[in-house]
Amino acid sequence: MPKGISNKSLLNRARKIRLLILDVDGVMTDGGIILDNDGNEYKAFHVRDGQGIKMLQREGIHVAIITGRNSSVVKRRADELGIKEVYQKCHSKAAAYERLLKKIGVTGEETACIGDDIVDIPLFKRSALPIAVADAAKEAKAEAVMVTENRGGRGAVREVTDFILKAKGLWKRILDDYLEA
Repeated sequence: MPKGISNKSLLNRARKIRLLILDVDGVMTDGGIILDNDGNEYKAFHVRDGQGIKMLQREGIHVAIITGRNSSVVKRRADELGIKEVYQKCHSKAAAYERLLKKIGVTGEETACIGDDIVDIPLFKRSALPIAVADAAKEAKAEAVMVTENRGGRGAVREVTDFILKAKGLWKRILDDYLEA
């Protein structure tokens, strides 16, 4: 759902995206963190979000993670999905963002970012397509140009990946490929 900009403008922004940046807790997960007595950490990821990430990557769109926490679970999930650019324990997400854009060779105009809290606002201000998940903090939603219908960890990432692929005119071919298989 667009906030404050036209659907046409939103689609134009999405067509230019070459990099999708994801937060983890509250975006790729529902924000819950389970710790056991042995110090193990558990997170639940939505399988369709992962499928959406893989579809973007197959179309040459980079996917990266910038998160404030440090977790071996995040590294493992990133490895499973083939996400090579993972920036953890980022107090300043903006600094990681700037390094990432230089490394990949994209501009802010070619970047989408999905977040859920005030720590994501600096990335929102630098990205062409700042997106808040449905259950994001109101301050994050106020800075986003799009708010998902789905909550973090409940298909919000897939909603965005599908939106970008459709805006780029790639969806029908992707769907046809799966229907032929």
